[in-house]
Amino acid sequence: MGKKKSKSASPGSTIALNKKARHDYSIEERLEAGLVLEGWEVKSLRAGKVQLVDAYVIVKDGEAWLLGCLITPLPTASTHIHPDPTRTRKLLLHREELDKLIGAVERKGYALVPLAMYWKRGRAKLEIGLAKGKKAHDKRAALKDRDWQREKARILKHG
Repeated sequence: MGKKKSKSASPGSTIALNKKARHDYSIEERLEAGLVLEGWEVKSLRAGKVQLVDAYVIVKDGEAWLLGCLITPLPTASTHIHPDPTRTRKLLLHREELDKLIGAVERKGYALVPLAMYWKRGRAKLEIGLAKGKKAHDKRAALKDRDWQREKARILKHG
């Protein structure tokens, strides 16, 4: 009897990415949080009907909340519920993680931004980044560096 191989995240497990957050912020630390969802929201996530672009995370009364995340309800949702696509959703984190986030956000001026949403063991997870905002010149420098790396790879490939 051999050991079971640990299954890594499959390529289809990513639900949504927030590419704008990586452009606007310098991410210093990443955390994984669970989400409190309703049934229709899970169905919409499986269909990929989610946007993280304008979403952000706040810490209020010792709990973390996801605001501005748009989960579009499917037209086949039940008739007796009236889904709110941008409702405030609670994030599930350990107490130590929450305490660390509260300290960083309140005292050090960090922001909490959602980076990605994905499936892990059948549960929806949200990757949160502890981030500092970039200035305009930092964004331009990052774009210039990325273009140079791309050009360098092209030059090396063609010789």
